[in-house]
Amino acid sequence: MKRGKKYNEAAKLVTKGTLYDVPEAVALIKKTAVAKFDETVEAHIRLGVDGRHADQQVRGAVVLPHGTGKTVKVLVFAKGAKIDEALAAGADYIGDDETVAKITKQNWFDFDVVVATPDMMGAVGRLGRVLGPKGLMPNPKAGTVTMDVTKAINDIKAGKIEYRLDKANIIHVPLGKASFTEEQLADNFNALMGAIIKAKPAAAKGQYLKSVTIASTMGPGIKVNQAKLG
Repeated sequence: MKRGKKYNEAAKLVTKGTLYDVPEAVALIKKTAVAKFDETVEAHIRLGVDGRHADQQVRGAVVLPHGTGKTVKVLVFAKGAKIDEALAAGADYIGDDETVAKITKQNWFDFDVVVATPDMMGAVGRLGRVLGPKGLMPNPKAGTVTMDVTKAINDIKAGKIEYRLDKANIIHVPLGKASFTEEQLADNFNALMGAIIKAKPAAAKGQYLKSVTIASTMGPGIKVNQAKLG
């Protein structure tokens, strides 16, 4: 894969094979994010688990102290008084049967997170095939299936992110923007890693954190010294 001049210049700042401590890694992210737009900083965490087994699944949510730097649109499936509560808390859309049809037939996805009250999961369940692959299906573990819609919306708007394993047992999550300060990126990274370490399944054997890499949208990967993370 041919890389651009900017990427190659940025990549020279990263020493191959080096595992960086968190402060060094976030400092490098700032230096290697050279695109003309405010790049997203992401973490890619490879875990020593086998997600095909239910007792080795790693999934949950964490509120990043400084948010993600992105405005998040929330779709809430609720009824009765919970609709007013959701709107008061800042929901961008309220879901009903028409919304289900709009998503399935018109491929409408102008939202980032879906929250549902338990009594609406019958309707939302019909969207499993389309929301599931996109990681948008509400889930009690992530706090997105709840009667407390106010808390769910407030947390999401404050910077709550979900993390889950992909098929290769890697977690991919946003950490913030390249415009964040080094301290903000480090705080968000430490909050995320604390949650993932705490979520270690009892069935996981051997090394849990296999590799931890952070990178900006257009920048090179920077490997973090996972041995010092817990």
